[in-house]
Amino acid sequence: MRLAYAPYILKFKQPAGTSRGVLTEKPTFLIKVYDEKNPDQFGVGECSVFPGLSPEADGNYGYKLIELLANMALGKETDLSRHSSILFGLEQALRDYAGGCRHIYFPSDFTAGRTSIEINGLVWMGNFDEMIERIDEKVRKGFHCIKLKIGAIDWKKEIEMIEYIRRKYSDEELQIRVDANGAFTMENALPRLKRLADLGVHSIEQPIPAGIPELMAFLCRVSPLKIALDESLIGVYGADAKNALLDEISPAYVILKPSLCGGFSGAEEWIRLAEDRGIGWWVTSALESNVGLNALAQWTATLDTSIPQGLGTGALFTNNFESPLHLDSDRLSYDPETSIGDEIYSSLDWRY
Repeated sequence: MRLAYAPYILKFKQPAGTSRGVLTEKPTFLIKVYDEKNPDQFGVGECSVFPGLSPEADGNYGYKLIELLANMALGKETDLSRHSSILFGLEQALRDYAGGCRHIYFPSDFTAGRTSIEINGLVWMGNFDEMIERIDEKVRKGFHCIKLKIGAIDWKKEIEMIEYIRRKYSDEELQIRVDANGAFTMENALPRLKRLADLGVHSIEQPIPAGIPELMAFLCRVSPLKIALDESLIGVYGADAKNALLDEISPAYVILKPSLCGGFSGAEEWIRLAEDRGIGWWVTSALESNVGLNALAQWTATLDTSIPQGLGTGALFTNNFESPLHLDSDRLSYDPETSIGDEIYSSLDWRY
């Protein structure tokens, strides 16, 4: 078995505001595994690294890919326990190859076109008017759950925006999730959480920064609003450390991003440990291209989900790959008739 990798820069259609600044592009890597006797047949995956968020996104990332390439040729294992994005891509590529190189990673009724996944509508950070317009557009398209990125404009404006939503749409009509990406402080977190709860917000992701579990645990105990952990899961390796984190903080939910929390296998471990404690969860994409997003949606469809998931649609980028995924209202579906030919990968700068 051999492996090759290719760097790829995804270009945003319009600047995307995040808690870490405004993004205009995002790097990623595609990998393929193949038998050198038949190199035209290969399984493909995406190592969706996220600079500034992925712990492994440093100057050694390329060397780790070279190590994996060499070890695959030698038939040796590579320790990827601290390289979630590479493990995420390798799991995809191996599953694709084992399944006949058809980009069917997790066969199910979803990939047969018989079922769909309910997703939330993500409203990106922007100024007040931009975000109001995006919210109304999501509702017009049929979304019953929206997720707001907050922390970029001032708090008063953000509350005005949520008040506007609640004047137009009741709790029954529209569920509101918010993601602070650690933007709150311990001085302002509790009054803000109470105000959000009073407005009928469903939950908040990561109100304060990761890395201060004792303070997050305190907030989870006293908050009138349900708290979900996101960044707090990143860089936590092994079942013992995961158990300790969940026991200490005891959040209402955990947010699973396989490219950031140990690939599919690591995310499944988080699910098992969370469910043992009565902690809820949902899956969220992390700016993958359509290669990773396709595999992520297929995996999510095999899970026992009962609430909207945080999957994207791949529409953010100008130079994305073809996708069998399509959106009808707030339901993400897979079109089994869409043929994704491997010729789309032929122009990439593969490193062998």
